[in-house]
Amino acid sequence: MNNSFIMKKNFFRGNKIKVFLHLLAWAILVGLPLYFIKRWDVGQDFIWLYYISTLISGIIFYVNYLFLVPKFFFDKKKYRYYLSVLILIVCFYFVSDVANKLVFKYKSDTAGNEQFSRPSEEQNRMTPPGGGAPHARPGPPFREMHLYNYGFTSLFLVFFSLGLRVLERHSEIEELQKETEKEKLNSELAFLKSQISPHFFFNTLNNIYSLISINAEDSQKAVLKLSKLMRYLLYESEQGKTMLSNEIDFMNNYIDLMKLRMSDKVNLSVTFPQKYEDRNIPPLLFVPFIENAFKHGISYREKSFINISMEVTGRSVIFRCTNSIPDGKEEAKNDHSGIGLENAGKRLNLLFPGKYTLKTGKSDKEYRVFLEINLA
Repeated sequence: MNNSFIMKKNFFRGNKIKVFLHLLAWAILVGLPLYFIKRWDVGQDFIWLYYISTLISGIIFYVNYLFLVPKFFFDKKKYRYYLSVLILIVCFYFVSDVANKLVFKYKSDTAGNEQFSRPSEEQNRMTPPGGGAPHARPGPPFREMHLYNYGFTSLFLVFFSLGLRVLERHSEIEELQKETEKEKLNSELAFLKSQISPHFFFNTLNNIYSLISINAEDSQKAVLKLSKLMRYLLYESEQGKTMLSNEIDFMNNYIDLMKLRMSDKVNLSVTFPQKYEDRNIPPLLFVPFIENAFKHGISYREKSFINISMEVTGRSVIFRCTNSIPDGKEEAKNDHSGIGLENAGKRLNLLFPGKYTLKTGKSDKEYRVFLEINLA
C-alpha cells in the first residue's frame, strides 16, 4: 500500500473539519449570485456564466487536488503531472469557450429580434451622414479576454490545490510520525520494564531467600516491597501516566531492595522531597539512572558511594544522581551510558521536547547525572 493511497484514504475517512470547510466554501460560491440578484439588477447571462465558470473551476481544482497530485506529483512522476495539468487546462478551456458561446447565442436568439427590427438611438448616432454601415465602437476582443482570464484562474487553482495538498500531506506525515513515536515510546517503556525485571527480580529473590534464615521479619518486608514493585510495573505503569508520589514510592522500594545486595563499604545517600505538589508524570523516568548507578557504582572490594536526590520546585522536578566508578569497573569507565540510559534520553525527548535538561558528566572516579523536567 503506497503513501498516496494512505493519504487519499485518510482524507475521505478522517478530518471532519476539512470536509466542513470544503462544503462551506461551496455554499458561499453557490450562494453569491443570489446576493447579487437581490442587491443589483443582474442579468441571467451573468448568472449562467458565473455558474459555468465555478463548475469548471471546481472540476479543475478537485481533479488536481484528489487525483493528479497524489497519483503523479507525490509519486515523483513530475513530467506526467505537468503534462496532465496542461491537458486538463486546455480541455476545459474549450469546454468553457463552447459554454460561453452557447450562453451568448441563447441571449441573442431570445432578445435579438427586437433589437434588429427597431434601430436604437445609439445605433442612429453611430450611423454616418448619408447612410452606410454604422461605425463599430472599439472595445477589447472577447476571445482574448476570456483566454487571459481563464488562463490566470486555472493556473491559480492548480497552484492553490497543489500547495494545499502538499501542506495537508506534511500534516498527515507529522501525524503518522507522532503515532509512530507513540508506538516507539510504548515499546521502549515495555523494554525498560523488561530490562528492570529479569536480573533485578532474580537477584532480589536470591537475597530474600538468604535473608529468610537470618531475619524473617526483614525478609517479609522485602517480599512486601517486591510485590509493590511488581504491582507498579504490571498495572500502574501501563496507563502511561502516574503520580509523582507513586514514582517516588517506587524508587524508594527499588532502592530498599537494592540495599540487600550492598556491603558496608557502600555509602548510600537518598534524599526525596517530603512536601510537594503532586503531579502527573510518565512512569519510570528516573529509575534507569538509579539502576545504572547501582550497576556501575558498587564495589565489594573498596569504598564506593551513590548519592540520589530530588527537588520539586514549582512546576519543575530536579533529579540528581552521582555514583563512584570503582577501579575494577573498566567497562563503566569506557562506556557508562548503557542501553537503559540511551532509551531514557529518547523517552525524555519524545515526552518533553524542549522542556527538559539532561546533563551527564564523567571523571575517573565518578559519574554524574542532572535532570530537570518542566511539567507545565
